[in-house]
Amino acid sequence: MFRSFHHNHDTTHFFFYKRKQSFIMFSGIVEEMAQVTSIRQDKENIDITLTCSFTHELKIDQSVSHNGVCLTVVHIEGDEYTVTAMKETLDRTNLGLLQVGNHVNVERSMLMNGRLDGHIVQGHVDETARCIAMKDADGSTYFTFEYKNDPEMVRRGYFTVDKGSVTVNGVSLTVCNPTENTFEVAIIPYTMANTNFCEIGVGSVVNIEFDILGKYIARLQDLAR
Repeated sequence: MFRSFHHNHDTTHFFFYKRKQSFIMFSGIVEEMAQVTSIRQDKENIDITLTCSFTHELKIDQSVSHNGVCLTVVHIEGDEYTVTAMKETLDRTNLGLLQVGNHVNVERSMLMNGRLDGHIVQGHVDETARCIAMKDADGSTYFTFEYKNDPEMVRRGYFTVDKGSVTVNGVSLTVCNPTENTFEVAIIPYTMANTNFCEIGVGSVVNIEFDILGKYIARLQDLAR
């Protein structure tokens, strides 16, 4: 399991949404890294073709998280599958920066009859953040990320809190030392080796999804005014 800081909240909580009579949710526990084999522009969208070990288990119209972005499988051929990212997704995430050969963190939707770990992850990336610092911590690595400080977004619950949850490139992590527009996460060696954190350095752009619980609380407070 790709966890890099202990979560002490109740892991039985989860979020799902209904789509074509199926329930889809993610936990932020990355299964593996898929490799980009081709990228094709289709007007304002892009078709991304990737390969991974479970391609043969996928089905057309199945939802898979890619760097934290929920995308639909539209084509399967051999050990490769293709997903489409629309313009809005490209504007909001780092998928538009992908190049052939890059690695993407992938997670299939959770099975409802299994243990639930991680935290509530929708697969709806809120914005991107940039890595501004890295430091060694006796074997683990602390990454510091900076994101846009927007007061209106903060009012709506788009922020981080100490020991709260955040999703970075699809990985469920615990927040350390948050400020108004930065936060740290601690990455253990196993996570570094088995997710694309191994390719993240100062200046890298990542996808972040803030904790949905904070958004609900902010919304309830707004409605109570």
